[in-house]
Amino acid sequence: MARALLLDLGGTVFRSGSEMMALLGEAHPEAAAVAARRGPLGPEPDELWDRMIRSEITERDYWQRRCDEVGAALGRDWPIQEFMHTLYALVGDDIVRPEAAALIADARAAGIAVGVLTNDLRAFHGETGMAAHPVLDGIDAFVDGSLTGVLKPDPRAYAIAVEQLGREPGDIVFVDDMPWNITGARRAGMIAVEVDLTDPAAAFARARTELSLTEEAA
Repeated sequence: MARALLLDLGGTVFRSGSEMMALLGEAHPEAAAVAARRGPLGPEPDELWDRMIRSEITERDYWQRRCDEVGAALGRDWPIQEFMHTLYALVGDDIVRPEAAALIADARAAGIAVGVLTNDLRAFHGETGMAAHPVLDGIDAFVDGSLTGVLKPDPRAYAIAVEQLGREPGDIVFVDDMPWNITGARRAGMIAVEVDLTDPAAAFARARTELSLTEEAA
């Protein structure tokens, strides 16, 4: 059987929250100081991001703190779903990385199964908006830790995706932007490709090669 493609969503298929923070700072100057601290993409050091990368806090912890800080700057006491909606609304229809959209389309055209393994789609975005985006139509496997209660890099999260895709782990190309999720996928036996937020296109090019897909049309 052909290899399968398994994708994280936020930061991988969808543009990262760190990218959206730049737009937030432009749209709301009162939050510019917070927005300047946005992981590897910001002009200011982001100690909280570094703590997340060292696994001292979780990804959910990181974004909850940013939610609280931005809310304080804007004078709003809001839940994280409202914060995320505000953040991603700034990019409008350009929310999906074009390289990701092209890879998904080409994989489907080639008969390659495409699945999603995400931790936070419903937790961060609720039942509408990104959760209902057309890029997710026709997905062969959909695993959201918000619903299963099992988050990457727990081995059980990958096992659920393997079962839904109906492939051996070694035949699954997994793409994610968080290093611990990549480590977890490799431990699960998958071919893991890490997205570098400073050069995301490179990861999709490598995934394309691993899937033996021709280069996307210019």
